[in-house]
Amino acid sequence: MEDSVEYSIEVQNLTKQFGRITAIQDISFSLKKGEIVGFLGPNGAGKSTTMKILTGLISANSGCAYICGIPVATHPEEIKRKIGYMPENNPLPVDMRVGEYLKFRGKIKEMSGRKLRKRIEYVLELCDLTRARKRVIAGLSKGYRQRIGIAEAILSEPEVIIMDEPTIGLDPHQILKIRDLIETLRGRMSVIISSHILPEIELTCDRVIIINRGFVVASGTPSELRAEFLSECSYRMEVAGDFESIDTQIKSVSPELSIISNEPIQGTAMHRVTLGGPAEKEIGEKLINHFSGLPNFTLRSLHSTEATLEDIFLAATKRSWEVLADQPERLTDQPFQNDEPVATVEEEKED
Repeated sequence: MEDSVEYSIEVQNLTKQFGRITAIQDISFSLKKGEIVGFLGPNGAGKSTTMKILTGLISANSGCAYICGIPVATHPEEIKRKIGYMPENNPLPVDMRVGEYLKFRGKIKEMSGRKLRKRIEYVLELCDLTRARKRVIAGLSKGYRQRIGIAEAILSEPEVIIMDEPTIGLDPHQILKIRDLIETLRGRMSVIISSHILPEIELTCDRVIIINRGFVVASGTPSELRAEFLSECSYRMEVAGDFESIDTQIKSVSPELSIISNEPIQGTAMHRVTLGGPAEKEIGEKLINHFSGLPNFTLRSLHSTEATLEDIFLAATKRSWEVLADQPERLTDQPFQNDEPVATVEEEKED
């Protein structure tokens, strides 16, 4: 029956309040089996609260959450067997050795004997922890501790992995290792990752969900979100020739193109021309073909730059603030200061 369930995670109209603070409001989203999804939002947006509801650590005030078709609210113990959870501040026992800790966690996850030994060897190798298996956790770096957290999360081969800021505080080399590690899970486990490191999310995830002030404000692949929020692309040309006619030549390629800037490159006969227009692969090809075929122009280079996930994130959250400002009925009695919610002690713990 579970094999017939299309979604590993389903969230339907979920709301959670802490006193008069509303952390999340009527949010809905889903993850397909084997999908890796980024869960983004500003501080206090409700990300960690949502993840804790999914893991059964806290309960929602209303709405439903399902893990592999099983309702979280009524079957918390059953869904915990299907989830690997890595919290933001991973509470590792610093006096234990790496191998001892994984064995301890395996037994808690109802694993034993040969199966547990094989899985420990597998996750140690996968997470590049084999040489550290006998080391005391207290003496390990932040990068090692993050990898231990991931090893523990995937130890029992759960169907769903939930990671809250898995790369926070890591250097670029450590981030690359974590990214490669997450990539190995693609197609085998459903993974939802909360992170503020947006370039990593764009490189790692199949799809992105953006939450702000407790609402889901955007959802889709980076390409879909780029088309929705920032559909234009910038093109930078280095070209020499008849600059009095360049505007006419560019419009003949596409009437949707416009010149943003046209600056001479010092010490050369070239100009650097920046264009704005639709993010279409054909536009770049047309520009190259057109200017390469003109005798009175020399095209040295052409680069196109699409909006990054960071640009999309800023545009989506900005739009959501504007929508909420126009719809005061959607606002709760949540106190705000400098456009940020004033968190209570409970909320700071949750997010």
